[in-house]
Amino acid sequence: MKYTVFVDGQEGTTGLKLLDYLSRFSSIEVLKINPEKRKDPKEREKLLNEADLAFLCLPDSAAKESISLVKNDKTKLINASSLFRTDKNWVYGLPELKQQRERIQSSSRISVPGCHATGFILSVRPLIESGLLQKDYPASCYSISGYTGAGKSGIDEYENADSDSINKLRVPRPYSLLRKHKHLPEMAMFSGLEYEPLFTPIKANFPQGLAMTVLLTGRSMAKQASAKTVHEILAAYYESERFVQVMPYNAEAYLEDGHFLIDECKNTNRLEIFVFGQGDHIAIVSRYDNLGKGASGAAIQNMNLMLGFDEASGLIL
Repeated sequence: MKYTVFVDGQEGTTGLKLLDYLSRFSSIEVLKINPEKRKDPKEREKLLNEADLAFLCLPDSAAKESISLVKNDKTKLINASSLFRTDKNWVYGLPELKQQRERIQSSSRISVPGCHATGFILSVRPLIESGLLQKDYPASCYSISGYTGAGKSGIDEYENADSDSINKLRVPRPYSLLRKHKHLPEMAMFSGLEYEPLFTPIKANFPQGLAMTVLLTGRSMAKQASAKTVHEILAAYYESERFVQVMPYNAEAYLEDGHFLIDECKNTNRLEIFVFGQGDHIAIVSRYDNLGKGASGAAIQNMNLMLGFDEASGLIL
């Protein structure tokens, strides 16, 4: 069976990556919009209603407009913006959570997780479900990500920097320090925490790659635990998952190369989790491609589930 798919927002970073993924499917016909009409509501409405499935790769306000343009019950929607991620009428598109895969398969409205949220939730949710971490635990985390996560403006800032800006851009920079990061609500809701974590995002001078680090202390857990216990829980939780791999315990050698973010998971849909610890000090590090498992790859994984394809179709493990 052949399906028609439309990418609303095909000129953006996520949209362009999705078109690349979709070119690998012989069973999908991609509906293209004339670039001159990409903001024309009538043309978008026509294509949105022709499609069996549409990806919304747009700012929140534009995504909301696109949803209002869908006039039928047939078109399935996968929304890549932050809109609706915590809305009960939309299914959160993180298949590796317990029973979430079945929810995605039976839904016509999917919200793709935020890139930072993905690593945090996959690190924390199993610990909450096991009872090791209490729901009111004061979680803290930070992430280092490639500049493509900031979209076209972020890419332009780094790739077309003038001579006065080059030195400044070489140093990783914390951001979103004076306002709440938009991923925080989903990080709390889908990790199982009652409160949003303390979170510092950091932008670095490489295009793709993300490492989310969650810091825990065994003394403050519901059951006093070691890093080894945390590793065992995560390894058991993701044992049968294709895209999430828990690496050997205390495997620091895998992270010694300064380019580990760029090289290992680039252009894949793979997410690797590391657990380190000494005494009751515990660090969970997840690394993945912010454009892969953190965005477009995750969107394709959800599409595969919704259309009945093999979950790994078109994706690189």
